[in-house]
Amino acid sequence: MLARIIALVIKELISLWSDRKTRFVMLIPPLIQVVIFANAATYDVSHVPLSVWNEDLGAQSAEYIRGFSGSPAFAPAPDVFSPAQAQHMLESKTAAAVLHVPQDFSADMLAGRAAHVQLLIDARRSNTALLIGNYAAEITAAYAASLHPDTPPPVDIELTDLLNPELQSRWFILPGLVAILSLIMTTMVSALSLARERELGTYEQMLVTPLRPAEIMLGKAIPSLIVGLLEANIVLVAALVLFGLPFKGNLPVFEFCTALFSLAGVGVGLAISAFTRTQQQAILGVFVFVAPAVMISGYATPVENMPRAMQLLSLLDPIRYMLVIARGMFLEALPASVVLAQSWPMALIALVLLIAATFMVRRSIA
Repeated sequence: MLARIIALVIKELISLWSDRKTRFVMLIPPLIQVVIFANAATYDVSHVPLSVWNEDLGAQSAEYIRGFSGSPAFAPAPDVFSPAQAQHMLESKTAAAVLHVPQDFSADMLAGRAAHVQLLIDARRSNTALLIGNYAAEITAAYAASLHPDTPPPVDIELTDLLNPELQSRWFILPGLVAILSLIMTTMVSALSLARERELGTYEQMLVTPLRPAEIMLGKAIPSLIVGLLEANIVLVAALVLFGLPFKGNLPVFEFCTALFSLAGVGVGLAISAFTRTQQQAILGVFVFVAPAVMISGYATPVENMPRAMQLLSLLDPIRYMLVIARGMFLEALPASVVLAQSWPMALIALVLLIAATFMVRRSIA
């Protein structure tokens, strides 16, 4: 019995190794994923875009602000001069925090009175918001101690968390699941479509029908698109009903963006399906794509904290754009300019991938 089992194991290993595509999937993607995960999976927070709203013209406030500009934790963002501008900077993600120094800051410091400052934080990423607040508190304490080492005057920094005032992590996680789960389902369903036809032996029969390659792609894409929309709306309803998340965006616009995003997932799946020959290869192809795509999308860690190469690679990831739309629609009334800026890359990715998949099917016919 042991000899028979060993023989079967050897036979399976030889079968796996003899297939060129399976051999490629076993060796190359793990190396690629190690590189991507090692660079993209970071919980460090650095170079946080910080806007300054300084109403004080004294030397003390200028020196205090230099403590932030000299810290590697923060990077300069455009200054603001009103509450409305500060709100816009945070909502548009131009800045992750706004430091407000009131006009009596220097006078209070010179008189030995308690000086107060305020830090407005984009709290959509609850963990990042906590780290930003800690960094600001450390800089403030160091500044106060540098002025009076023995008896430092109190400098009170008030942390105000906007867009997620209760710092609930589910407000950050659940909107992202709209993108993640719908992409997994659309990619999986579309990737298995042509591969299943090949395994069942019906692919060649389909090719000799009057159906054109574009019609075949359309017939395969529409069911996957419906599945993606259904999955996204299930998550949406569950987030609203079961977990009490707010939804401040425009629902028809959200559905339109979800459809574009699902089309991008369909394009990825059909491209995988046109390249593979078996359902097993298709499933492996989906895993090879989805795992790194989720990691570099900004779902778990901020894209801006990743190395430059990973940031550029994430521009090809449709999840990155849908995350901005989904989280924005849930937590704020996302401006039309932001929706447009995130929608057209998804549409372009979907168009390129669908055309590529159609071309690959046409080649298989020829």
